[in-house]
Amino acid sequence: MSNLVQHGGSYAAPAVITAAGEKARYRFLEFFTARIRNPHTRRSYGRAVGDFLAWLEGRGVRDITQVNSFVVAAWVEDMQREHPAPTVKQRLAAVRMMFDWLATGGIMPFNPATAVRGPKHSVKKGKTPVLAPDEARVLLDTIDVTTPIGLRDRALIGLMVYSFGRIGAATAMRVQDVYTQNRRLWVRLHEKGGKEHDMPCHHNLEEYLVAYIDGCGLRDDPAGPLFRTIGRGTKQLTQTALPQANAWAMIQRRALAAGIATRIGNHTFRATGITAYLKNGGTLERAATMANHASTRTTQLYDRRSDDITLDEVERVLI
Repeated sequence: MSNLVQHGGSYAAPAVITAAGEKARYRFLEFFTARIRNPHTRRSYGRAVGDFLAWLEGRGVRDITQVNSFVVAAWVEDMQREHPAPTVKQRLAAVRMMFDWLATGGIMPFNPATAVRGPKHSVKKGKTPVLAPDEARVLLDTIDVTTPIGLRDRALIGLMVYSFGRIGAATAMRVQDVYTQNRRLWVRLHEKGGKEHDMPCHHNLEEYLVAYIDGCGLRDDPAGPLFRTIGRGTKQLTQTALPQANAWAMIQRRALAAGIATRIGNHTFRATGITAYLKNGGTLERAATMANHASTRTTQLYDRRSDDITLDEVERVLI
């Protein structure tokens, strides 16, 4: 399969790229290594572009410079038969950006993906599962905090609920990102694009973080990762930052132990916190600021207050 392949820290461009010459190969690799800095975006775009290049090779296209708008449009049509509209739009966006980079570098005469439109798709409500406030409370209260792993897990889940923080922003935190200001505990979240977002702590979150940091002796390592893995056999914190995949697995274990049937994930707590805030009289504009959203339209995707209205109305159907 044609894809961006890594070999011991260096990258190899697919054949359909190298066929266009050394300049094309360099420009292509530069796109993934220098242009895209976020590792998650790099992986996502790598998969999208890799699938596109594999599709080209499967149809006999041997040189990327042979691609025109008709070819890209045919690829989009093929994708729509197997993938939902959001996936198609995301992959087209990645390929469009890649071609734009090649065009501005003189590899392509123009961007062949610019004229190609993706499928129409409108989202007014997100699909992330949300917990009711009492479910979130049960989840937090059932965690055994007599151990380092329990203190860590409660602090991490509490951080996502009360600060509306993304899991990536939470796992990127250092111990020193929990600090005191104006006699209140604050957290500094490391958001996308290298941006920092500071938030005061809810009193529950303050309790969780202080118990975790002091209980696990983290204050002596301010530059170390805040949330860490647990050493096998020792059940003590290591010096390694907790990966997002480990956080997801932890949440599944905690939800199962708490008897929560809802299929939740890392983003569930962000949506749970935002919905609870809005139910208690918070404004959408303030919620967007607290969640570090550039637009309230994004925040609305996490607002699930309408779910309660729907459930109430369904129960009126008495047969």
